[in-house]
Amino acid sequence: MKTNVRNSKTKRSKKTGFRYRNKTKGGKKVIKRRRARGRKIGN
Repeated sequence: MKTNVRNSKTKRSKKTGFRYRNKTKGGKKVIKRRRARGRKIGN
């Protein structure tokens, strides 16, 4: 049987991308937390 997962980069980045996160209050917190932890965010 074939798997039914179709990966789409555009769809994914629209939900979990940097710009999407920046638009919301909670998303900004996420970015802040991840930066504090030393994660690479954005470019």
